[in-house]
Amino acid sequence: MRRVALLGGLGVLLLAWIAVAVDASLTVHMAAHMAAVAIAAPLLAYAFAGTRADPARAWPLVVAPLPMSIVEMVVVWGWHLPAARALAGSSVGLAIEQAMFLGSGLLLWSACLGSRGSANAARRLSGVVALLLTTMHMTLLGALIALASRPLFMAHGHSSGAAAMLDQQMAGVVMLAIGAGSYLAGALMLLSRTLFNIPADSHRQGTQ
Repeated sequence: MRRVALLGGLGVLLLAWIAVAVDASLTVHMAAHMAAVAIAAPLLAYAFAGTRADPARAWPLVVAPLPMSIVEMVVVWGWHLPAARALAGSSVGLAIEQAMFLGSGLLLWSACLGSRGSANAARRLSGVVALLLTTMHMTLLGALIALASRPLFMAHGHSSGAAAMLDQQMAGVVMLAIGAGSYLAGALMLLSRTLFNIPADSHRQGTQ
């Protein structure tokens, strides 16, 4: 399963890069962002969990759920400032942007999943909180982009304001659907695993 997750994550990154190379629209750029941070990152975090490539295993005190959720929030919101979006219009800027999205996402998902040998209920609950916070700020940013009354970013190849507005609205919807949805699903998965383990932990404590 870990090999499948690794190949899946790398495949998603490749498809995202090809998409932004052939389509300059904001919607496609947003889909590439979300593919890196909310699809490829959790797949790679699962593939690396417990191995030498697992950041949570290498730096457990630093790569913790809540601090990494703040790092990712700064990266995501920072790259959606108008000046940063203009920088991402170049090939170099786009590569840096995608790398930062992937890196911050990988750190957060690795922190929440934890290395296979050290995962525990407390870490999973912290991961639930971190992923829910991420869901909230992804939802807020996606809504702000989708509901804005004017174009917030560069034209992205559009010749009219109406086309730019529609593109921006669709980009916001993509962030809401993929970004917020992925983190909410991750939070619910961690919560269900934690709740499932509570009776077993209580039983063992009661018999000691």
